[in-house]
Amino acid sequence: MSTITANYAHEVSTVAISNRQKVINILKWTYGLVPIAAGADKFTHILTNWDQYLAPVVTRIIPVQPHTFMSIVGIIEIVAGIILLTRPKLGSIIVGCWLCGIAINLILTGQYFDIAVRDIVMAIGAFCLHLLLRNENERTS
Repeated sequence: MSTITANYAHEVSTVAISNRQKVINILKWTYGLVPIAAGADKFTHILTNWDQYLAPVVTRIIPVQPHTFMSIVGIIEIVAGIILLTRPKLGSIIVGCWLCGIAINLILTGQYFDIAVRDIVMAIGAFCLHLLLRNENERTS
């Protein structure tokens, strides 16, 4: 019986995931699933009424109604999340840039500065995921 335990313990230690890979996985799933959830919520408004976050200057220049525009935003966010989950190196850049765009829009509202700061911090996390993935590729080459 002790042999089985010893072999099992040895087997687990040889396939253990590095902390670096754990961080990559956590960031990948976070930055993949959150845009998908937020994008889907643009249609249901369970979390919030997303239309309120659209800056007045943006509503004046878009050629559609704000709600229609936010539905398009929802689709883009869902696609960005899917790209991040399937091609994380590319998706992390897309999601990071998208979050910066959201933060700029929020600043243009003249309010929601706290949410804009949060989105900038989230963008930094997405860009850090990109750096981790880029460095991972360099390490294996």
